[in-house]
Amino acid sequence: MARIAKLLTELVGTFLFFSVIALSGPVGVLAPLAIGSVLMVMVYMGGHISGAHYNPAVSFGFFLSRKLGATDLVLYWIVQLIGSVLAFTFAYLVSGRTPGIHPGPNVGIASALAIEIAFTVALMLVVLNVAATKATQGNSFYGLAIGFVIASAVFAGGPISGGAFNPAVGFGATLGEALFANGSWSSLWLYIVGPLVGAGIGSGIYYVQMAGLEAATAPPEGYPSPGAPPPVPG
Repeated sequence: MARIAKLLTELVGTFLFFSVIALSGPVGVLAPLAIGSVLMVMVYMGGHISGAHYNPAVSFGFFLSRKLGATDLVLYWIVQLIGSVLAFTFAYLVSGRTPGIHPGPNVGIASALAIEIAFTVALMLVVLNVAATKATQGNSFYGLAIGFVIASAVFAGGPISGGAFNPAVGFGATLGEALFANGSWSSLWLYIVGPLVGAGIGSGIYYVQMAGLEAATAPPEGYPSPGAPPPVPG
């Protein structure tokens, strides 16, 4: 039952989050703020149940950090992709528009890929540090931090790469454009490879951060740990 609750939360959260992404185009320059805001509230909605990933790259980072098992990783990916397809289909049915996703005009593939990697690294580091670390456990700002890192990423990187930072966004937007507007699949790989590589790098940095934190808080060599029984006189 607990796994069903987690998967349902990932499905519903992904659908609602992505629906805003798919419908936010007419908002114009404030679209990144709408996207970051809905992610923030969906994280608060589901963080205590599923972890509120809503992103295959985030789930992959949790898997690499040994915070998510292989079976759950695959199941999360499935429901995230289903939620994405439903969201972009819903957006087209209610608005008659499908946004698609591509790098900006005259942007080279290397530049777009670098943006997708870099800002996914930022997202992964924020998620792991504010929502999956004992030192920050119980904080009330985790949703705000995660929402704002995506809003910032879309503001700064969206005009360059298209601003997915999420393989499910890339898949849903590309599929929607292919189904409803005869769009191309040529850019899809960018939104799969970039975020997954970024998640891997972010997880690696987090591992080093945690190793450094453990070393900094470890008792000096030769002294007992807090709570340890006193040494027995020899």
